[in-house]
Amino acid sequence: MVAAIQEVVDRGYEGASLTRIALRADVAKGLVWHYFSGKDDLMEATAKATMETLRENIVDTLDFGQPVPDVIRAALREAASQILTSRNELVALSRIVHNLRRPDGGERVTTDFYEETYLGQEELFRRGQAEGSLGDFDTRVMAVTYQGSIDTMLAYLEEHPDVEPRAYAAELAEILLGGMQARS
Repeated sequence: MVAAIQEVVDRGYEGASLTRIALRADVAKGLVWHYFSGKDDLMEATAKATMETLRENIVDTLDFGQPVPDVIRAALREAASQILTSRNELVALSRIVHNLRRPDGGERVTTDFYEETYLGQEELFRRGQAEGSLGDFDTRVMAVTYQGSIDTMLAYLEEHPDVEPRAYAAELAEILLGGMQARS
């Protein structure tokens, strides 16, 4: 997947080729064709694997023993830091997601792409509701909104490298928590 990511970063989605990806990976092109039915299949697998890796990178840094609002702040801070530590992966993921299409022209990567992420976020939000730190809201709606905020933050940070990622994440955390926290 590393070779596919670098190919998309260097040449864009349309310019990426299975031949060059195989060369970068130092494998025979036939081996790529053995595992993937074509470029779109490889790109979808690359996007899913990249998303999983980025999610794990964030989750592995979190202390889930902390109160949920603190976990949310830390998660947003770590997500924003990905622009510094995993820029190529984020660029490739964005290019793949925005270009990968079904034969009918519709988007191939849809919200089901985020299902595992949503489930983890919903679990965290339910824990916050149970502990009384978060208010009563639909956890699915909040997970979709929360993830959309993260995706937008990362796109903005990519376009504005002068913005300090952790400061942006701290501000976003307080905005989101303002809508999530229990009212006394």
